[in-house]
Amino acid sequence: MNPLQRPNAPAPQRVSVVVVGAGPAGLTVGNILRRAGVDCVVLETETREFIEQRPRAGVIEEWAVRALEQRGLGENLLQKAQRHTACEFRFDGRQHRFSYSELTGRHHYVYPQPLLVTDLVREYADVRGGDIRFGVRDVQVHDVDTDRPSVSYTCLRSGQRQVLHCDFVAGCDGARGVTRRSLPDDEFRVARYDYGIGWLSLLAEAPPSSDCVLFGIHEDGFAGQMPRSPEVTRYYLQCPPGDDPANWSHERVWAELRRRLAAEGAPELVEGRLIEKRMLDMHDYVVEPMASGRLFLAGDAAHLVAPIAAKGMNLALHDAFLLGDALVAHLTQDASSDSAGRDSGLQGYSEACLRRVWDYQEFSQWLSDVYHGSAAGEPFRTGTTLARLRRLFTSRAAAVAFAEQYLGTAERY
Repeated sequence: MNPLQRPNAPAPQRVSVVVVGAGPAGLTVGNILRRAGVDCVVLETETREFIEQRPRAGVIEEWAVRALEQRGLGENLLQKAQRHTACEFRFDGRQHRFSYSELTGRHHYVYPQPLLVTDLVREYADVRGGDIRFGVRDVQVHDVDTDRPSVSYTCLRSGQRQVLHCDFVAGCDGARGVTRRSLPDDEFRVARYDYGIGWLSLLAEAPPSSDCVLFGIHEDGFAGQMPRSPEVTRYYLQCPPGDDPANWSHERVWAELRRRLAAEGAPELVEGRLIEKRMLDMHDYVVEPMASGRLFLAGDAAHLVAPIAAKGMNLALHDAFLLGDALVAHLTQDASSDSAGRDSGLQGYSEACLRRVWDYQEFSQWLSDVYHGSAAGEPFRTGTTLARLRRLFTSRAAAVAFAEQYLGTAERY
């Protein structure tokens, strides 16, 4: 264990970077900094055990995996992740397989977020000797509009208030974290979009019925199957926003999944124990800009994209790559070198991130219309939904354009 992780060891009072939040974004930033020899501290309100077991997303785009690999963070993922080359739409009672790898030569990886977080924590704390402090309380960010910012927190074990002075703060603490609330209201815009629908998010101890992701387009609501492992499957069911998971018994869940995912010649779903039931009200938001003085936001602290297109973790990793690299460039280059070049990554960070963020948000909104249009109870929307779906399977140009957005492979954003 790193000596700085011992509860009775004196904590350093000054570091180059304080990273608030130990999710995929924060841990990736921390690892990039440690690899470059930059001193940093990661603060996390939860325990290590909690973040390594918290069920979250599982689809990682190929470009993100390659970027992790380049930074020495992808070994376990590449050995253990499932590679997906196709998805399947079910509508009009039939199966429609969409082989995006045949169109583009690209693919997805399925690797549940808890496994990625476990890899990143181990690499940062155990291999690279990084300082990560779990179970902190009452985190506050100070003076980010000056060249002497700091972050304070209460140590759960000692009850003492600690202050870390730093050069930069990386805000990676999610939608409900403190860093986003530290931004001055009059300098930032939060653009929000509510879909007006809910998804019942389910995790089942059951093997998937297909080797790929399934999208069920049904007049009674969307249903989705997302394989997580040979033994565990993620399912989604469209429902009214604010619905209570307690209204969905085991029998009702499986009856609706079978009905909405039914298709001629399709294998039966395998039932299993439901180990998670959560209600998700579908909404997105984007914070603009993603930086204030010496504070830089990344991941859900800066933007939330509903799980409609499986983009959230990929955006968090993209932010982390740009921010980690920009901080390293600023903090490790000789002070006598060209300052404009040294700081260009930080100065352009928000704009560079937001180009991809808005592209992914637009795709999520478009895909939502496809998923949910048939259940809107409006014949016009049903007709346009089916037209979009048919186009994917009759026009190569439409199919390639969809695959590019689905895989995140545009040359420029």
